[in-house]
Amino acid sequence: MPPTAAPPPVTLVVGPEDLLRDRAVSAVVAAARAVDAQTEVRDLPASGLEPGQVTSLASPSLFGERKVIVVRDVQDAGEEITDELKAYLTDVAPVADDTSLVLVHAGGVKGKSLLDAVRKSGAAVVDCKAVKYEREKVAFVLAEFRDARRRVSPDAAAALVDAVGSDLRELANACSQLLADTTGTVDPEVVERYYGGRVEATGFKVADAALEGRCEDALRLLRQALATGGDPVPINAALAMGLRNLARVASAPSHVRPDDLARELGLAPFQVRRAREQRAGWSASGVAGAITAVAQADAEIKGAATDPVYALERAVVTVARSRTAR
Repeated sequence: MPPTAAPPPVTLVVGPEDLLRDRAVSAVVAAARAVDAQTEVRDLPASGLEPGQVTSLASPSLFGERKVIVVRDVQDAGEEITDELKAYLTDVAPVADDTSLVLVHAGGVKGKSLLDAVRKSGAAVVDCKAVKYEREKVAFVLAEFRDARRRVSPDAAAALVDAVGSDLRELANACSQLLADTTGTVDPEVVERYYGGRVEATGFKVADAALEGRCEDALRLLRQALATGGDPVPINAALAMGLRNLARVASAPSHVRPDDLARELGLAPFQVRRAREQRAGWSASGVAGAITAVAQADAEIKGAATDPVYALERAVVTVARSRTAR
């Protein structure tokens, strides 16, 4: 077998998604320990560093063990530490054969001069971009199962996203639970069995019922969601997203394959299929009126009215009744 590759001298882990940042750091540590099981790991916050500390830690040790030095939140580093890290790139990294430095940056423009210096030095860069959109979260779930050599159906992945919500770490934990507790392909029925209560009362379920004209179901699901701690803002946002997807898909030629249309519109294929199923009974004026109602509710929920729950209920009813056929 070929020898295991050691991690690069310097790795920049940058981006707002903290789960991905933690995984990137763990990957560097694992690579180092695959080469030397006795690798020493020092994990340090940039704001608490003393000048010269990183350089001192990188100096050769008596026993010659490999080291990984992790400096987190480098965007918060003071000027002296920033200058030291920049100097490390040119003076220490080329000769510190047994040391891997990992710089963790939360993204944004703060600390940009250090970011630019690290990128210019040729360091390895791991981008941990925010996973914001539903299609990206579904892709994340599919990848989690693929990496575990298990299969999850796209509909089940979407149901899990609906159930667990927007936090990527919670989503990863849910995937781990299903991987540990089930065998074979994970389908929507499996997700429903484990997360049925949460799936039933999410904003996306409320939106689906309203867009399909099922007013009573939409209100029941809404009240369940609110009773279990649901926030009116993301529920209303789910209504807005559903209406936007409906409008975009309805205006596209019906003969285009879902996968092709999804790529063109920047949606997931299941979102295209769902919007096509929901568009029957909707007119252009009905969609416009529903979008207006949701926009008004958004303003009221965020402070323009005294009762955000009432504003949301009224928007749900308006959306459901804007559909002219059942």
